[in-house]
Amino acid sequence: MATNVPIEDTIDLHAFGPRDIPSVVKEYLYQAQRRGYREVRIIHGRGIGVQREIVHSILRRHPQVIAFRDLPDRGSTAVRLSD
Repeated sequence: MATNVPIEDTIDLHAFGPRDIPSVVKEYLYQAQRRGYREVRIIHGRGIGVQREIVHSILRRHPQVIAFRDLPDRGSTAVRLSD
């Protein structure tokens, strides 16, 4: 069953299981770019960094990502998308 997630400038990954994170992040970035967002924030949490590394691994290879930076005090990553 598909879950509809509202596309805004921020997504909180706490609502998703670890194995769903890659597909959720990829689809979110695609939809955010389609809606005209040029910068978004992905909340992955502060824990031991496993989820952060999964997200960063996806961002490094994603064709729509121009740049990203960690926001450690917030447990999130800011992502710059191409036009």
